[in-house]
Amino acid sequence: MANPADQRFIGLDIGTSSAKGVAVDAGGAVIARASADYPLLTPKPGWTEQNPEDWWQAACEVLKQLIAAIPGPVEAIGLTGQMHGAVFLDAAGDVIRPAILWNDQRTSAACADIEARVGQTRLREITGNPALTGFQAPKIIWLRDNEPEHYARLAHVLLPKDYIRYRLSGVFVTDASDAAGTLLLDLAARDWSEEILAALELPRAWLPDVFEGPEICAHVTAAGAGDSGLPADTPIVAGAGDNAGAAVGGGIVDPDTALVSIGTSGVVFAHSDTASPDASGELHCFCHAVPGAYHLMGVSLASGGSLAWFAQKFAQDEAGVAERLGVNLHGLLADEAATVAPGADDLYFLPYLAGERTPHMDANARGAWIGLTLSHDKRHMIRAILEGVAFSLRDSLTRIEAQRVVPQRLLLGGGGAHSPVWRAIIAAVLDKPVAVQRDQEGPAYGATLLAAVGAGVYADVNAAVAAMVTLPDDFEQPDPELVAAYTPRYETFTRLYPALRDAL
Repeated sequence: MANPADQRFIGLDIGTSSAKGVAVDAGGAVIARASADYPLLTPKPGWTEQNPEDWWQAACEVLKQLIAAIPGPVEAIGLTGQMHGAVFLDAAGDVIRPAILWNDQRTSAACADIEARVGQTRLREITGNPALTGFQAPKIIWLRDNEPEHYARLAHVLLPKDYIRYRLSGVFVTDASDAAGTLLLDLAARDWSEEILAALELPRAWLPDVFEGPEICAHVTAAGAGDSGLPADTPIVAGAGDNAGAAVGGGIVDPDTALVSIGTSGVVFAHSDTASPDASGELHCFCHAVPGAYHLMGVSLASGGSLAWFAQKFAQDEAGVAERLGVNLHGLLADEAATVAPGADDLYFLPYLAGERTPHMDANARGAWIGLTLSHDKRHMIRAILEGVAFSLRDSLTRIEAQRVVPQRLLLGGGGAHSPVWRAIIAAVLDKPVAVQRDQEGPAYGATLLAAVGAGVYADVNAAVAAMVTLPDDFEQPDPELVAAYTPRYETFTRLYPALRDAL
């Protein structure tokens, strides 16, 4: 039997801006990292596209760097990446047009068509989600209605990471967690919904086979090996969508611990042992990368993005100070906010600078400061941003707990997690103990755990997490005084968006 210390696993993440890869051993130690960027295409306002060939070239560059950096064989590789995108292939497997991405907004009419054909309530019952512009199914309908010459050639539709698998192996396969973001998957069956496919008149043959995250579903071909540097016949596991991959890598594989990510967007991700879609459509429900499990997810579109916007537009002086001192600008701004009492002297901020998902599902939602007076200054505005983002995250947690999934503690990831001020605010607003993730390698790291399970090193995902993921020892308890201060303010916050929406 192989020595676990000599076993190597690779995780590859096809992100929106770059391909990122990590190589780890069976104990979870990272041996090598690599990344390669590619461009984002915006041919029209609201459109976002990428060329799948750019993904492939970047993936091969990353894989070659990893292979060169690690000794010994690769036991298996796991794939993860941006969800919801649509790669359109013809019968020869050639790309028909640039891929349409998760943040593309062109498909409003297609969403309305889907809900009219399937029924809004029935769609949520089957898929766990409403029809949103970012999902894959509306992109297929858009292609039918707007580019019929391309639609006529269509033979296969893949998600971004699964295109890389196809180039490595020649196999059309996806995993349940990523497939759940297409609006075509039956959550309970963890397979494509014949009812929805029939209503939308889409052939089942266009869609890849669905596997569970740690299942071996393909092997690297000689051609794939020649391009990527991976050994031929290397096993490939099904992998995960990026949020599920990051959750596995963070140890979010039971209901007790949820993940709160504070990057450009904010995400609250909670494991669920059962499919429990939110009938209102205000919360996402997807399959987890843990076989048979699910996850509930709330998304705030401009969390760290709100602070980054303020820093860019209104904090030039602080930017100069941060550069001279060699400190993080966002941390410096958060420290300024700490000089203001909780509540920012009754100033509120709605962090809807890019519209909003949870709970409003409103692309036209807009940001606002509410309660500005002559006594407020920049520090109050920053504090209101930090608090408003925390309130928006509580919107997600409140709806997760309404589905009877009640996490006892929160792991924080993303850049905002490193601010002690922001951590304390989030702990108090969400009223949960918090800790910063120790290992933040991202979705690619989770993909390596799935690969280790597929290779038979660990019996299941929970065992892999126990062996490979280091969880924090201590969680920061919420300050009772802050909890008492923020509880009534959150109730006021929940009334502000409806009031503005109805007034405009």
